[in-house]
Amino acid sequence: MTRRALVLTQESAGHWFRRSLPPHVFAMPVDDGEAEENAEAARKWRLSGGDWRGFIGAYCASFVAITLFIA
Repeated sequence: MTRRALVLTQESAGHWFRRSLPPHVFAMPVDDGEAEENAEAARKWRLSGGDWRGFIGAYCASFVAITLFIA
């Protein structure tokens, strides 16, 4: 078994490439307003009633067209 005086790898990582990365790569980033941006993006992506109505209408129209084509 070899003794090393200085460990230059992150031995807790299981993959050889992750072990070769420097420690600053695994450091947690500082939050700089990212939470507000995520909340705003989630609000923009939320579906409204009109979105659901359009989706259900398109789904039903496609289902009827495919059923008539097959029958």
